[in-house]
Amino acid sequence: MLREVERPDPVPGAGEVLIRVAAAGVNRPDLLQRRGRYPPPPGASDIPGLEVAGTVASVGSLVREWRPGDAVCALVSGGGYAGLCVAPAVQCLPVPRGLDAVAAAAIPETFFTVWANLFELGRLQPGETALVHGGAGGIGTTAIQLASVRGATVFATAGTDERCRACERLGAARAINHRAEDFARAVAGATSGRGVDLILDHIGGGYTPRNLASLAPGGRLVQIGAMQGSTTEIDLRPIIARHLTLTGSALRPRSVEEKGRLAQALREHVWPLLESGRVKPIVFRTFPLAEAAEAHRLMEAGGHIGKIILLV
Repeated sequence: MLREVERPDPVPGAGEVLIRVAAAGVNRPDLLQRRGRYPPPPGASDIPGLEVAGTVASVGSLVREWRPGDAVCALVSGGGYAGLCVAPAVQCLPVPRGLDAVAAAAIPETFFTVWANLFELGRLQPGETALVHGGAGGIGTTAIQLASVRGATVFATAGTDERCRACERLGAARAINHRAEDFARAVAGATSGRGVDLILDHIGGGYTPRNLASLAPGGRLVQIGAMQGSTTEIDLRPIIARHLTLTGSALRPRSVEEKGRLAQALREHVWPLLESGRVKPIVFRTFPLAEAAEAHRLMEAGGHIGKIILLV
């Protein structure tokens, strides 16, 4: 159950900043944490919330880049659903020019995740093809835009025709309604039987054999979640014969140093795209912080396109 409580103000450590939160993103890990299935890592706040935007209230003794009053967004390991939130200084980024705090709060969790998995772990290159499952969600809308603007051909899956159309407006060459047709058959048809070079998947379970069947020779399946289960049975022979790679990663357990490196990569490669308007965070709906439970119910019901944001 989510309800508002009073907590002592957090105090930033030597390498941290204290952010006066204006907006916080809602993500599926928050839902899992609320159900007791995704505990925060050691030392992290037990308050949900993995991304925030606002202004710097104070800084630790070793922080040089940020000053009180700076407008920032930040990736955090917890504590985002609050008026004040502590973040490692290296995980903070300036609010992109032209965006407000609501849009900025929709950036960190999804953009860090997509950059780390689509481009670093998945090694997606210009001219390649990618399949993004859940294309209308926060991760999906981000992945479609970044992959297509960087020269890849993107296919996506979504659960309604409306959400499929939204994926195509964001740059997907084709969106597949997975409730109406088999995505593996659709991918085969769209690629003349070759398959795609990369699949970004948070579904797992029974999707895995079909994902492997949908990969081109040398293709990579990057697993970032397991909404339909973490176990399944697969045939290893296609992996061996077609030189496939099955890999995956999580963002929250990574070290501060690793997240800081990802932040710098985003600042170099993605911030110009955000500030030029070529890529944008998609905000579906906002809720006051006091209605966080309603925001969770909306995400659990599905049907949203992009991100759900809490206003603090």
